Amino acid sequence: MQHFWWYIASLAAGLLPFAIASEPLVTLPYGSFQGNTSRSVTSFLGMPYAQPPLGNLRFAPPQAPEAFDGVRLATSYGAACLQQTGSPPQGLTIKLSSLADVSEDCLFVNVLTPAAVNTSNKLPVLFWVYGGAFVEGSSASNPGNIIVERSITLGEPIIFVSFNYRLNAFGFLASEEVENAGLTNIGMRDQRFAMEWVNKYISSFGGDPDKVTIWGESAGAFAVGLQMIMNNGDAQGLFRAAIMESGSAYALRNVSAAQGYYDLLVNYTGCSGQADTLACLREAPAEQIVEAVNLTPTTFNYTGHNLAWQPRLDRDLFVRNPQHSLLMGLYTKVPIISGDCDDEGTLFSLGNLNITTDEEFLQYIGSNYIPGATPAEIAAVGAAYPDNPSLGSPFGTGDADVLTPQFKRIAAFTGDWQFEAPRRLTLSVISQTQDAWAYLFKRGKSTPYLGAYHSSDLSEFFTDIDYIGTDALINFVTNLDPNAPAGLPANVSYLSGIQWPRWTSGNVSPSLLTFQDPIPTFNFTSDTFRAAPMALLTALSLQMP
Repeated sequence: MQHFWWYIASLAAGLLPFAIASEPLVTLPYGSFQGNTSRSVTSFLGMPYAQPPLGNLRFAPPQAPEAFDGVRLATSYGAACLQQTGSPPQGLTIKLSSLADVSEDCLFVNVLTPAAVNTSNKLPVLFWVYGGAFVEGSSASNPGNIIVERSITLGEPIIFVSFNYRLNAFGFLASEEVENAGLTNIGMRDQRFAMEWVNKYISSFGGDPDKVTIWGESAGAFAVGLQMIMNNGDAQGLFRAAIMESGSAYALRNVSAAQGYYDLLVNYTGCSGQADTLACLREAPAEQIVEAVNLTPTTFNYTGHNLAWQPRLDRDLFVRNPQHSLLMGLYTKVPIISGDCDDEGTLFSLGNLNITTDEEFLQYIGSNYIPGATPAEIAAVGAAYPDNPSLGSPFGTGDADVLTPQFKRIAAFTGDWQFEAPRRLTLSVISQTQDAWAYLFKRGKSTPYLGAYHSSDLSEFFTDIDYIGTDALINFVTNLDPNAPAGLPANVSYLSGIQWPRWTSGNVSPSLLTFQDPIPTFNFTSDTFRAAPMALLTALSLQMP
């Protein structure tokens, strides 16, 4: 509540109008930007945080933006980075969005502040990393206006920052050639560079560079977990807390596992005969590279979460299995919130409808997800995730939603392998040194075949549906605790008077804040479901390099 009286004083002084007469202006060392104020939020959109990654800067680490004269408009989102596109999978019962404004020139940052803020306020900052399986996504897809507006209502004003980072081959090209050139994991380097931009410049917007919380969903959550592991956990003070929404640090594959995708691009672009294929790819038309990328698998294909384009072990940013780094204590020591949807795996199992027998299931998980496992270990996974629809995902739906004989089984395994087991491992380790909280999203269980599917919780945080998730975010960013501050009236927030217990590794039944139907129902459940199967998956994941 330390900012509550700031809010009251601002109202009294008329500093929170629905329209501001003069347009806001911010001056940074490399140039000035004119933003826009609407209602109680001032926005600076589409500001470059790095040089356009074109020409020799394609596949290269981000470089500081060039200085310019005059004032640039910052009133609309910049172009999204080039996307991988594909056909929706059979059986999909939800609509997928698509982006029209995309470009290779895409390294833009957006800053949303309370309209009354000035450079002396030093407000906490929420730094958003979008998802999209490292191949698609945009900072424009989830504007933070509602979050900033809600923070003002709570008397805990914060600043919301979002940005674009390079995707698919433009951000996660991997091969022997790329590794030798020291150009791996460029998308992760974009993310870190954007954090450095915030550290340098957020004070000019009224933010506190020492009070930054990083938050991501899906691939963005994987990225947040991996940012905590990068450089052996040395975050250089760029953030003081982290939120992982459907994703945690997971066992990465080696650069060599992506060599075939690099070779595909080289062949498709006519670079196979060149002495320096990487230099040739830099000169290839971007549209041609996108065409080649679109020939590679997405999460909706048979390979599922064995992604073609993703972070890789590169003997530079990531020198070992990130989960080993966690167990070695080589992670950023900050408080966290981590949570998942109940049916994380359903959406990514629609590309495997041709798997219909027990033998095919076992062969699939062995070859695609756990290639180093022995036949006995694969058999153990099969026993832990049996051919019984009533035990599959969507969980708790009995024999319903049986799209194919193995669909619910594959979905249960995929969700636990990629999301639930890594989350539980992350919490079990980090909670030993830091405060940690966890949640489970179980709304929408009646959605055919998908249940409480991956990404279905986004509206909980980015809309005014009930503000429970949004309020938890704001409380955490402000106080490093998602619980409502003492004295907040019950008619302001559903979290008022509620105690969300910390997730602790010493507790045999750690608590999950669980979102239930109907809205705004929530309660607390135990994080003990599927304990033995997930322990097996974690053990197998830790056997990976």
